[in-house]
Amino acid sequence: MAIDFQSVIPILRIFDITKADEFYLDYLGFKVDWDHRFDDNAPLYRQISRGNLILHLSEHHGDGSPGVQVRIMMRGIVEYHRELNAKHYRYMRPGIEEGPAAGSQEMGVIDPFGNQIRFCQDNDKKTET
Repeated sequence: MAIDFQSVIPILRIFDITKADEFYLDYLGFKVDWDHRFDDNAPLYRQISRGNLILHLSEHHGDGSPGVQVRIMMRGIVEYHRELNAKHYRYMRPGIEEGPAAGSQEMGVIDPFGNQIRFCQDNDKKTET
């Protein structure tokens, strides 16, 4: 059988589910796919998604270190930027920056736990006129 890598799902450490919901669900527009706890007093492990993008959020000690940086390749960065800025999130107003590749664009956000997410769009020559 041939080797076939399917996807990468980052695990981001969180410490406060209310703050995580405000940031990931209300601001970034993700939805909760499922939650897992071993019991009512156990830390939360959660899967969220937006379209094809899946992230795991974890309150478990040892599931990631706060301050990680994740690069997410996407299309529609200008529209996403417009959507985020229209929400008037009180803790962040990201801008779009020039990326390292010619014609690429990036927009960075930082969650309440210090995790950095860079939404990146490469120059797609197929769509240029």
